[in-house]
Amino acid sequence: MAVQVKTQTTVQTAPRKRVGILGGTFNPPHLGHLMIGEQVVHQLQLDEVRFMPNALPPHVDTKVAIDPLERAAMVQAAVHDNHLFALEMLEIQRGGKSYTYDSIIALREQNPDTDFYFIIGGDEVAYLPTWYRIDELINLVHFVGVNRPGVVKEAPYPVQWVDVPQLEISSTEIRQRVAKHNSIRYMVPDMVAAYIFKKGLYLDENS
Repeated sequence: MAVQVKTQTTVQTAPRKRVGILGGTFNPPHLGHLMIGEQVVHQLQLDEVRFMPNALPPHVDTKVAIDPLERAAMVQAAVHDNHLFALEMLEIQRGGKSYTYDSIIALREQNPDTDFYFIIGGDEVAYLPTWYRIDELINLVHFVGVNRPGVVKEAPYPVQWVDVPQLEISSTEIRQRVAKHNSIRYMVPDMVAAYIFKKGLYLDENS
């Protein structure tokens, strides 16, 4: 009489990736951006942080951002030597104005095995209720708030806070310094500075 032996097959699923997204105009990227990425990736133990330049600046003002591909090239120059950082081209490839909701939907479709952590400034947290389709967005992504001195850690939606040392550096100041032929050393990575000067970027104060 034959004896049937039942065997159990254990299916092991790969752990989901945890990826931070830091969006912005990056006009140009500077050490403050890298500091945020560094603190978030380590404090939240993420697999990586992707820096995602937008195709068009989200705010209506007098500043005209330089070509998106130029900004992307500077981001790549800024992050190339950190294996936990990467350039995300989704919004530039799509073109036009991008809403965070649309970008996260696209990222999730492209990366079904990944949980995304969207990084925003602590002062932006209070404005989350005004974001496009925010009530759906909060179910698609984890929000990470950059905590700095003076920021009130109150949020209308779930937010994970990360303490980040404050660097008094802004892209606006960098552009102004370049236009006046002043040094931007120690404000941007050396390769970003080299790219700016090689391409002759920001020599017009209105750029």
